[in-house]
Amino acid sequence: MTAELEKKAREWLIERGVQVEDIAELVHYLQEKYYPGLTMDRCIYNVERVLSKREVQNAILTGIQLDVLAEQGKLEQPLQDTLERDESLYGIDEVIALSIINLYGSIGFTNYGYIDKQKPGILEKLNDKSSGECHTFLDDIVGAIAAAAASRLAHSQNEEENIDG
Repeated sequence: MTAELEKKAREWLIERGVQVEDIAELVHYLQEKYYPGLTMDRCIYNVERVLSKREVQNAILTGIQLDVLAEQGKLEQPLQDTLERDESLYGIDEVIALSIINLYGSIGFTNYGYIDKQKPGILEKLNDKSSGECHTFLDDIVGAIAAAAASRLAHSQNEEENIDG
């Protein structure tokens, strides 16, 4: 079941236009000034580790399914209109994102808040309403995965420094 869940979550990300490398670029954006010489391979590795978590896979599948249903006009009002507009006071999309961030400690909240406001890279594309696609949940989920991966990177870097002295 776990392998199937992860496979489906990854497939849906790709179908919605999000590659692992896109999320890794966000991790790099968040962490490059703290870790000189940070490679994309290191960022990708941490994104992959976050994506391997069942909680993350469930968040991806739930959020994308709700976005797709909204895109197809299959939700009841007023929820349909709320998701189509990505209403700022809705907040449930952020709650799902927080479930991902919670996996890696409080630094994730800072990373997430920052990247959610800046909307670099893939987040800018996901927030573009002119495409006709609904990414009310996906943009927050992608930002949360990046924030969690950046937090994981920070924790692992700190552990390496402690081990090395």
